[in-house]
Amino acid sequence: MSAEPETERPDGERKVSFGFEEVTESEKVARVKGVFRSVASRYDLMNDLMSAGVHRLWKHDAMNRVNPQPGERHLDVAGGTGELARAFLELADKAGKRRGIDKPATAIVSDINDAMLEAGKARADNAKWEGRLDWVCADGQNLPWADNSFDVVTVSFGIRNFADRVAGLKEFRRVLKPGGRLAVLEFSHMTAPALQAAYDKYSFNVIPQLGSLVAGDKESYQYLVESIRKFPDQETFRAEIEGAGFSNVSVTNYSGGIAALHFGWAV
Repeated sequence: MSAEPETERPDGERKVSFGFEEVTESEKVARVKGVFRSVASRYDLMNDLMSAGVHRLWKHDAMNRVNPQPGERHLDVAGGTGELARAFLELADKAGKRRGIDKPATAIVSDINDAMLEAGKARADNAKWEGRLDWVCADGQNLPWADNSFDVVTVSFGIRNFADRVAGLKEFRRVLKPGGRLAVLEFSHMTAPALQAAYDKYSFNVIPQLGSLVAGDKESYQYLVESIRKFPDQETFRAEIEGAGFSNVSVTNYSGGIAALHFGWAV
């Protein structure tokens, strides 16, 4: 299953999907911000509901694939509460200790939503990384860093919310150093049609209701379920990443394709 093509309005502003609705790019940006302001305080719980609790295992495997090293600079786009950034620093320190290299890695959590950043900054475990972990409110499609600034860029369950994900991918390539790594972890499409049908039934019938009961917000969770269905399949998204300037792009499916890790190298 692949995403439907974008359409263009007479006034020149493209229409893109917001769940199953078609909206302008600017409207999608505004509405996505509203969704994540609503769920910011329960973001990790949201991912638990969407993944049946195994998103932490997927993220752990994704960061092992990234293989953080001492002295590297990491950008986590749409980084929310900073889970990947903290994991990056932890693994980089372990690698440095094994190799006898005392060169601290650094990380930046970037998110377009200030409420998400505030939820992340409030976490007590940030104190360990004082001076090495920064938080920047920025649009992933227009990053405020110079070319060739980072060794690694990651995006975890965020790129499907971009108004223009291809523009975002090109920005990731721009800020990555040549030979830098890109890791995009996103909900995807299951590899077996029967499993997809079962997961769809769970997603549409259970997750919005849980969102209503747990977070008092059924509509935001309904959008999040729909946004997964509108995201392109693994091979289509792989082609988009390659088209943005990445090579050796691989796809690793998790839990039968509920999520997928797309990993590539900046050329």
